[in-house]
Amino acid sequence: MEPTGLSLLALSPPGWGGNLLKGLVLSLQIAFGAYALGLMIGLLGALGKIYGGPITRWSLEIYTTLVRAIPELVLILLLFYAGPDIVNGILESFGFERIDINALVAGIYVLGMVQGAYSIEVMRGAMLAVPNGQVEAAKASGMSWTLMHRRIIIPAMIPLALPGLANLWLIATKDTALLAVVGLSELALTTRQAAGATKEYLMFYLAAGFIYLCVSLISAGVFKKLDRHYRRGQADLSG
Repeated sequence: MEPTGLSLLALSPPGWGGNLLKGLVLSLQIAFGAYALGLMIGLLGALGKIYGGPITRWSLEIYTTLVRAIPELVLILLLFYAGPDIVNGILESFGFERIDINALVAGIYVLGMVQGAYSIEVMRGAMLAVPNGQVEAAKASGMSWTLMHRRIIIPAMIPLALPGLANLWLIATKDTALLAVVGLSELALTTRQAAGATKEYLMFYLAAGFIYLCVSLISAGVFKKLDRHYRRGQADLSG
């Protein structure tokens, strides 16, 4: 007897619930990897835009402008298919052998490059918003550039950047759905396969929407706790 209704969401076959959870795990793996890569690009890029020379600032400006101007789906297709060829071309030019880049790594790289462009602007704005008095006090105390950023500027800019970084995380979790067009079996593609096989389109897409909603609500709670943690000193001073 063929399963019907909610029984199609059972975790074990012939239900599709287990497949949806596997798709969710893959989506979260990609989102975490892309977000981490984006944060690294964002921090280095923000420092480059603020302190770099003309060529560095010009290059970063082109990167952030192009990524923010071109639709993300177009970028994903370009980077997913052209990126591995570029990497292998560079390797071959230095005498190394070509490498196979699996779909998971490619997905993280693609979304990470998109995330990085937005992270640069979020972190740059947060760094520039750090009160100048704190920076001047650090310089007057004889702190080196590295120590000043590690102890003063970066800790002070984190609470300023968190709202924007929280939004970027939510965007990363949803942008994983765009990778369905290149065949990655994340949550969106798995949902489409389940709906197509059972013809229960409404039920499966509602289930996927509910899963994405749960991820967003949990993420919002985590970022609220982080915000309270990094604003503890500010709260003490205001009190």
